[in-house]
Amino acid sequence: MSFTKWNFIMTVFGIFSFLFDIGVDLWISIKYFQQDFYLFGLLTIFFALVSTLIVQVFSYSWFKDDEDSSVSMKYILTIHLFLAGTLLRYWYAVKHGYQATYKPGRQNREDIKRQAVYDMTDLSMLRCFKTYLESTPQIILQLYILIELGQITIFQYISILVSVFSISWSTVDYQMSLRKSLPGKKGISLGFPLLSYTFYKFFTLTSWIVSIVFLLTCSTYIFAGLVTLLGVAGFCWVWMQDTDFCRTKRMEVLYRAVVGIILIFTFFNVKGPKTRVPVSVYYAARVLSTLGILTLCFYLRPAFARTLLFAVLSIATVVTLGVGILSLILYYACFHPTLHNICESKGDTTDSGVYKDQTSGDESRIKKFIMP
Repeated sequence: MSFTKWNFIMTVFGIFSFLFDIGVDLWISIKYFQQDFYLFGLLTIFFALVSTLIVQVFSYSWFKDDEDSSVSMKYILTIHLFLAGTLLRYWYAVKHGYQATYKPGRQNREDIKRQAVYDMTDLSMLRCFKTYLESTPQIILQLYILIELGQITIFQYISILVSVFSISWSTVDYQMSLRKSLPGKKGISLGFPLLSYTFYKFFTLTSWIVSIVFLLTCSTYIFAGLVTLLGVAGFCWVWMQDTDFCRTKRMEVLYRAVVGIILIFTFFNVKGPKTRVPVSVYYAARVLSTLGILTLCFYLRPAFARTLLFAVLSIATVVTLGVGILSLILYYACFHPTLHNICESKGDTTDSGVYKDQTSGDESRIKKFIMP
């Protein structure tokens, strides 16, 4: 397990990125209210607040699971009640990262390095939650304003760019951080493997976001029905996988609901190494849904379907979906990291053949993280 100076620098960068994202959300909501777009302003605050609350709940729950006797849980609870749990985690990540990279003489450096990796991975998971609960709905809102009102201001351009960057960076960073933290997983390589994975996530996600924005402009009710249907289907699929990520039933239900929302936008493996069939079904349904939405636009809004904007965006939607799926095939066929068997000697097996975990709370939790 390695934690480099580059990882430390990116952790520090993550703090500024986190604070910048909060500032942009506040700025955008204020601008909406100044322009009398009260609904858009309230939606922006709603997405930011709900995602922040959910992240605080998971963060505090993980602190409890880790059972660190050196830290007062009352202190940690107070920090999370003030919605600053993510900043607290950044503080621990920077502290352990600095000790792991700039204090080579420490006798327990390997333990600190392992803790720094786990801190980084926990943060990447929380950022992933926040991204799909906040940034993705916000970019849908911004594109809807662009298409529906036919005008867009500089702060809306900034919001779209920040959201796109946040989504792509969060997903790629999560993939790299998670594989770094798992002893039985080979990390994703730089170059073509990383590029193909980034293209796969970015283009399939962008294509789908534009598609559902089209549906939103055609019919709010159909949009709400489709999103609800996909969210419920994702939740049911996660439930059928019988996940055991959390220690309490209530937290497990919340976890499955959050993953169900994430599955509306992109595919994640929630349990088990075999993903060929689920991912094939998922993106086959994505192709059919995209084509169905584009066809529906011609019947529900024929005037809009004849505009240059629709022509450009619909062609871009189909092309990006095709490029994304080709990148997906390339990544899984040529570059997907292989699973090593080095973990087999690190634990015992019960009579039923199930792996008996002998690791710390952090490592046990990380092994159950959703896998891109």
